[in-house]
Amino acid sequence: MESWIFFALAATVFQTARFMLQKVLSTGGLSAGGATFARFLYSGPLVWAAALILLPDWPDLGRSFWPYAIAGGLAQILATVCVVLLFQTRNFAVGITLKKTEVLLTVLVGLVILGEGVSWAAFAAMVVGVLGVLLLSDPPRVGRGGIREVLFSRGVVLGLTSGVFFGISAVAYRGATLEVAADPATRALVTLAAVLAVQILSLGAWLLLREPGEVPRVARAWRRAVWIGLTSLGGSFCWFTAFTLQNAGYVFAVGQVEVILSLLASVYFFRERITGKEVIGIALITLSVIVLIAMA
Repeated sequence: MESWIFFALAATVFQTARFMLQKVLSTGGLSAGGATFARFLYSGPLVWAAALILLPDWPDLGRSFWPYAIAGGLAQILATVCVVLLFQTRNFAVGITLKKTEVLLTVLVGLVILGEGVSWAAFAAMVVGVLGVLLLSDPPRVGRGGIREVLFSRGVVLGLTSGVFFGISAVAYRGATLEVAADPATRALVTLAAVLAVQILSLGAWLLLREPGEVPRVARAWRRAVWIGLTSLGGSFCWFTAFTLQNAGYVFAVGQVEVILSLLASVYFFRERITGKEVIGIALITLSVIVLIAMA
C-alpha cells in the first residue's frame, strides 16, 4: 500500500473522533464558531512546539506559500463551521457524509488552481460515491415552495457549502506544501504550523468581536476541548502529509471510508438510527473507495 493511502486512512480515524467530540461540544454550550475554534486553539501550541523542537532550521518557502496557507486556513474555518451547524439538522453519520461532495469539488478546484486532474476511471468511481451522497442527503419533499425549497433546504445548503470550502482548503494546502523545500513530513509540519497561526488569529478575532463571551467559554471547556485539539492534530498532520504525496482529489476520495466510521459512531455512541436508503448510499460510497484504492 502506498504511503499516501495509509496517511489518508489514518486521517479519517482521527477526524471521525474529532467530529464526535465537536458534536458533543456544539450541543454543550458552545456555538458553532466556538466548537470550531476549540480544535485550532488546543492543537496549535502542540504543533508549534513540535516545529521548534524538530526543525532547528526553518526550510525555504516559495512565494506562493503564504497565499495558499491563508486561503486554505480561512476556507477550512468556514467549512468546519458549516459541518458543526449541519449536526443540528441531520444525524451524525448523514451529517459527515453530506460534506463528501468535497471529493468531486476538490478535483475541479485542483484542476483550476494547480492544473492537477484525475483519470476518467477514477472520476467515474468518485461519481459513484457522490450518488451515495445524494441518497444520503434526503432533502425535504417538494411543497408549495417547489424545487427551490428542496435545493435551498438548510441541510443541503450546509452540506454543499462545506464541500466547496473543504475542496478549496485541500487544494490550497497541497499548493502550500509544494512550496516548502523539504521532505514530506517537514512540509506537512511547517504548513500545519502556519495554517494554525492564521486560523487561531482570524477566528479568535472574529469571536471576540461578534461573540464576546465565546472565547472564555472555550477556555472553560478545556477538559473536553483538549481532546478535540489532540485528534485534530493527528488528523491534520496525516491529511497534510498525504497532500504532499498525492493529488488532493484522490486523498479525499480514499478518505471517504470515514462514512463507515461515522456510521458506527452514529449507531453505537449516539444511538441514532440509519434508514435502508442511507445504508444503500453508504454502500455506494464504500464501493467507490474500494475501487479507488485498487487503482492506486
